[in-house]
Amino acid sequence: MAQSEKNSLLSTLAMTNKPRLRMLALAATIAATVFLLWRSDEPPITSYSDARQLRGDAEPDGFVINGSYTSYDETGHRKIVFTSPRIEQFEEENLATMESPNAELFSATEAEPWVLEAENGRLRRNEDQLYLTGNVRVVRTIGDRKATLVTESLTLDNIQGTVYTDEPVEITDSLGTTRAKGMKAWIDERIVELNSQVEGRYETIR
Repeated sequence: MAQSEKNSLLSTLAMTNKPRLRMLALAATIAATVFLLWRSDEPPITSYSDARQLRGDAEPDGFVINGSYTSYDETGHRKIVFTSPRIEQFEEENLATMESPNAELFSATEAEPWVLEAENGRLRRNEDQLYLTGNVRVVRTIGDRKATLVTESLTLDNIQGTVYTDEPVEITDSLGTTRAKGMKAWIDERIVELNSQVEGRYETIR
C-alpha cells in the first residue's frame, strides 16, 4: 500500500474514532456561516416599507397590462366596466392609475351604456371613485340619438352612481351644441344637470 493511501486511511480512522472532533468541526462551520450572514452588507428585505424605501415613492408596487375591472350591483347586473392598456397599483395609498382608460356605465333602464374615455385615470379603491383627466369624452346613446360631452376632468362616483365636474363642458348632439360651467349626471336616472353659464346653439328644423 502506498504511503499517501496509508496516511489517508489513518486520517479517516482518526476522525471515525473521535466523534467529538467531528461535532466540533460541524459547530465551527455553522458558527462561521451565521457570522457571515449577520455581517452581510446587503441584508434581505423583510418588510413592505423597506421595499418601498428602496423602490421610491414614485414607483408602483405592481402593474397590469391590458387590465379590466368590472363592478356589479346588488342584483348581479353589471354596473361599470373599464379597461386600460396599463394599470399601476400603489398599495399604501390604495390607488390605481391608468393610461387611456375606457369605461362603460350601465343602467337597468337602458340597453346602451354611457362610454367614458380619457388620457389618464386614477381609481381610489376605498372611495370607489374614478377620476379622469385629459380630453375626457362621454358618449351617450338613446335610440338613434347620440350625444357627446367633452371636458378636461371628470369624476365617476361608483357608490353614488354619479358623474360630475366643475370644469367647462360642451355637449354636442344632432340638434346642436350646449356649453356650461360644471355638470352633474345621475347614471341610473339618465339625468344631466348643468351648473352655470349655460348657453346653447341649435339647428332650426324646417
